[in-house]
Amino acid sequence: MAEVTLFMANATIHLHKHDLPDGLNLGRVVAVDTETMGLNPHRDRLCLVQLSAGDGQAHLVQLIPTALGGRGYDCPNLARLMADPGVTKLMHFARFDVAVLQHALGITCAPVKCTKIAAKLVRTFTDRHGLKDLCRELVGVDLSKQQQTSDWGATELSPEQLTYAASDVLYLHALWARLEALLIREGRLEIAEACYAFLPTRCRLDMLGWEAPDIFAH
Repeated sequence: MAEVTLFMANATIHLHKHDLPDGLNLGRVVAVDTETMGLNPHRDRLCLVQLSAGDGQAHLVQLIPTALGGRGYDCPNLARLMADPGVTKLMHFARFDVAVLQHALGITCAPVKCTKIAAKLVRTFTDRHGLKDLCRELVGVDLSKQQQTSDWGATELSPEQLTYAASDVLYLHALWARLEALLIREGRLEIAEACYAFLPTRCRLDMLGWEAPDIFAH
């Protein structure tokens, strides 16, 4: 399995083709993000999955469909990790990433924690809950979003794309530590955990067409 290693300031990026390497241990809490061809999981295929154990190492898996224009992926190690009930998947806006992963890999992605949900529960004094805002305000890291809308389906990803993709998972552990402390301080950790437990089901409802209208609405 081909691997490319890229070094950036205070971090190392490992690019894997098709799947994670055998035997890679990312611990019991792994930061996860995805890059797709667009924001419609029914239409837009999954292209890249980024992972980090919070140790300054980012592992990026470039997924290439097994058939031209298809959605089948041969990535048993990645699928096993995403479905492992003993590994918590830490995400920002998990509602999208979980839906994409479940749809593409045919798994239930759980358990999950979401820093965006946490931020909305404890930072009610602001509407700035994006990853860039949270990392700047709570972790002291200024993320670049210049590659956010680039072509993630390209056969060869640029160093700028890889650096951007890695940055979305490298700081999630530190961000979660800050947000978890706030959830505890404000007495909202229990409701956050209930939200996280429901996320895989919420994503299945989204994919079945109940994103709008929301069945929980009047």
